[in-house]
Formats: sequence, structure tokens, C-alpha cells
Amino acid sequence: MFIEAIKTLVQDSGFAALTWQSGVMILLSLILIYLAIVKKFEPLLLLPIAFGMLLINLPITGLMTGPVDGQAGGLLYYLYQGVKLGIYPSLIFLGIGTMTDFGPLIARPSSLFLGAGAQFGIVIAFVVAIALGFTPQEAASIGIIGGADGPTAIYLTSKLAPELLPSIAIAAYSYMALIPLIQPPLMRALTTKKEREIKMTQLREVSKVEKVCFPIMVSILCILLLPSVAPLIGMLMLGNLFKESGVTERLSSTAQNGLINVVTIFLGVTVGATATAEQFLSPATLKIVVLGLMAFAFSTVGGLLLGKLMCFLSGGKINPLIGSAGVSAVPMAARVSQVEGQKANPGNYLLMHAMGPNVAGVIGSAVAAGILLSLFQ
Repeated sequence: MFIEAIKTLVQDSGFAALTWQSGVMILLSLILIYLAIVKKFEPLLLLPIAFGMLLINLPITGLMTGPVDGQAGGLLYYLYQGVKLGIYPSLIFLGIGTMTDFGPLIARPSSLFLGAGAQFGIVIAFVVAIALGFTPQEAASIGIIGGADGPTAIYLTSKLAPELLPSIAIAAYSYMALIPLIQPPLMRALTTKKEREIKMTQLREVSKVEKVCFPIMVSILCILLLPSVAPLIGMLMLGNLFKESGVTERLSSTAQNGLINVVTIFLGVTVGATATAEQFLSPATLKIVVLGLMAFAFSTVGGLLLGKLMCFLSGGKINPLIGSAGVSAVPMAARVSQVEGQKANPGNYLLMHAMGPNVAGVIGSAVAAGILLSLFQ
């Protein structure tokens, strides 16, 4: 009896159901956990994604199983509905808005061009995806990974190609978290040491009136032009208005602390939980991962090349490194520009200058998503 009980216990355990594919995904999740904890690659984002990936690839947990025959579904299945329905992306944008200072962009409006240039990868990935046989809707969803904006990628994909949502979500958030690993080699390859050493002059002071009017005007212009982008732009600018108005400190504090932290946990774990072995280790998903990396790389390249052009036109007053911050990963990309600038010149301080293109990239990726929705929905 005792031996039979042990056999039954082993046969019903996850060990008996473990496959080599699950083993590969578990190993990958452990590598990502290592990068988050030891290398500190955006741990607030990468750690919940990696742990969600670990949980879902442990067999027979039922965490992402939907309701069957009146039985309740798994915990992560219900939390994932916020991703699937596009709720989390908009709430994330609300929190981002309260943490974003548009002052550098207002002080140097030319930063908008750098933010636009860093959307170049979206176009490249879209064209290549079409050539590989993806539909226009799928290609648009893959291309938006180049904006380095996870919430926007989830929002657009949920509208155009929901069947690709797991693959695109994990690719978009993984590349966002790995910005400190991906961008620096491209930055050093495309700029000279002399360019990286350029010190930029201090930005002008931006008045409170400008900061209050900016989110209102951007909301009106962008939403009138592209109504489909209202959930993202609207929440981003509402959050920023909470911050800049000076009369809603409690709302601003809640949005940039409690709310965004809770939503980040739910979104990160459930995005990671979409990376099952069956889903992730397939030819189509591997194509998406490669195309996403291509999109991200070309977006970085587009921002850097436009930065070099602006450096030339300004007579060497603009450091082209800030162009790479045109991808919308705030403030990760701006910090990478700062780090690379200080490596070339310890007295360099590029962070605030890089924040202009960085926040322009947030608006740019949302606008790009709106254009793709208008064309292909």
C-alpha cells in the first residue's frame, strides 16, 4: 500500500508531466530572474515577467486555465483579462503620466523629431513581417515592438491580432527590460568618441502655465487626429495633468505609486505566464521575437542617425546619444544615454536632455499605434 501510494503521488505530480520544452522555458526564466536580481536589468519589470514564465511552465498548475463546466478558472487567467481587454495598458499610461516631466520636451521642441525618428524600426519590421507572410494586422502588431512601449504593443495587438498577444507581449516587455544590454553597442558603433563627449547647454526654464497647457493641448490635437488612441493618450495626459496642476497631490501620488505598482505586478506576471513552452517554442513565435529585436534595433539606429544629423545642423551642440532615447521606454533609455555619455566624458550630464526625446517617444509610439489602427482595423 505504501509503495502504491508513493507511485500514485509521483505519477500525479508535476515531475511526471515535465517535458524538455518546459525545462527549456524554466531555464530561460531562471536566466531572466538572474538578470533582474544580479544585473539589475529593470527588475521591477523583468522579475515579475520571469517569475510568471517560471510558474506557467511548472506542469499541472492550472494557473491560466479558463473556467470549465462551472469550475472556476486559474488565478492568472482572471488577472490576464486586464491585459486581453486593454485595461492595464491604459492604467499604466496614467501612472507614467504622473511620473513624466514634459518640461525638457517643451524647452526643446526639436526633441519631437528624435522621438519620431526612433519609430523607424516599426516601419522596417512591418515591411519584413509582410515579406515573411504575416497579415498586415499581424505585421503592424509585430512592428510596434520597435516603439519599446509594452503597454502600447499590448493595446494595439489586442485590437488587431489578439492571437499573437502572448508572443508580442513577452517580446515587447523583454526587450524593454533589456535596454541596458541592447542599446549601448549600437550607440558606440554609430557615434564617434568626439560626438559622445559633447556637452549640451542647460535647458531653458519652463513655466507652470506651459506645463499645465501641454497635456490639454496634446490630448485635443492627438485625439481629434486619431480618435482610436484616446485610451492611451488620454490617460497619459490625465496623469500628467494630475502632476502639473498642483491641486491633486493625492491622486497623483496614488497613480504613480500604489496604482502603477499593483498594475505592474498583475501585468508583468500575466505577460510572463503567456510564455508557455507550446506557445513560445514555435516557429511563428521565434520569428516574432527576431522581428521584435530587429524593430527595436532599427528604432535605436533611427534615433541615433537623426541625432547625428541634428548634431551636424546645430554645429556640434547636440550630443547624438540622446537620439537613442527616442524609444519610449521611460526613463530607461534616457538613463542609458546618460551612462554612455559619462563613459566618454565623466563631466557629461545628458539625462534631462535625453528625457525630451524619451517622452516624445511615448507620444510617438502611441500616435504610431493610432495610425496603424486607423489603417488596418
